[in-house]
Amino acid sequence: MTTHRRTRTAARVAIFLGAALLALALLIHNHYRRDIEAARARVATGSQVAQTACGPIEYGAQGDGPPLLMVHGAGGGFDQGLAFGAPLAEAGFTVIAPSRFGYLRTPEPADPSPGPQADAHACLLDALGLTRVAVVGGSAGAPSSMQLCLRHPERCDALVLLVPIAWAPRPEGAPEPEIPAVARAVMALTFHSDFLYWAFTHVASGTLTETLLATPLADLEAAPEADRAFALNVMRDVLPVTARERGLARDSVLGLSIPRYDLEHVTTPTLVVSAEDDLYGTYVSGRYTAAHIPGGRFLGFPDGGHLLVGHRRDAMDEVAAFLRAHADPGVTPP
Repeated sequence: MTTHRRTRTAARVAIFLGAALLALALLIHNHYRRDIEAARARVATGSQVAQTACGPIEYGAQGDGPPLLMVHGAGGGFDQGLAFGAPLAEAGFTVIAPSRFGYLRTPEPADPSPGPQADAHACLLDALGLTRVAVVGGSAGAPSSMQLCLRHPERCDALVLLVPIAWAPRPEGAPEPEIPAVARAVMALTFHSDFLYWAFTHVASGTLTETLLATPLADLEAAPEADRAFALNVMRDVLPVTARERGLARDSVLGLSIPRYDLEHVTTPTLVVSAEDDLYGTYVSGRYTAAHIPGGRFLGFPDGGHLLVGHRRDAMDEVAAFLRAHADPGVTPP
């Protein structure tokens, strides 16, 4: 082959590869644009903003029956609260799901810690004309849920803590808790970019499952199809991540500095639920929390991770039964 022919062949290959890369880039761009537009449209509906004494608070509501405040975890917003609360709405409760500080349309105040967040929960109840509610706090939503029932016990009929981020004593000599290096890298890459987070959900979903969702892959693979679909939706519904960035940044370090609350002063009937292999370690802290709340009950599963996959239906059935036993059926949303 002459030098001229080799040059022409190389040029054709380069043109082909360039065209293929351009087509792939356009395909990825169109797929991303479709998904991010759908995500933005999803969080643009289904909620409203209440003007409260604590400032504007976004919330969504679904169901019919006694009111239940569903406090979402990391990566959430009203939409996550409604998704996790759907079985309770089906069980006969009105699920009221606020977006916590720094998530979606609820701004972050100067002090976004769980105490002021709990006061904001009470302010939302005031704005909605609700005197008392059952309270369900999931993961990073558990601290403000506990604080609500400590600071405003007259507002709480019952308290459920799902895989709660909570304090527990460390064994003597144990190192200070820290965020694993892989999790730090994932957060640094994805929390500031909708595109990078979207890309991770497609090319590194296993990494997100075990870091953000704190659920062992083996548990997810063994779970029923409905639970696998639920986990995938939880992961993808963090989009748009940039609309949750401030709340995510705060929640990502919440467990490293959370203090011990006055658990012995919680007067609200309390149920705590966790799984032994939750990669956030909520089994130990949840069991400790339940043991130190007067009359507290702990429901533990041997596996299922942070999302309780494989046990979601059983867990929510137990939660619904517990809430029915303690919620005031005479209190209904206005």
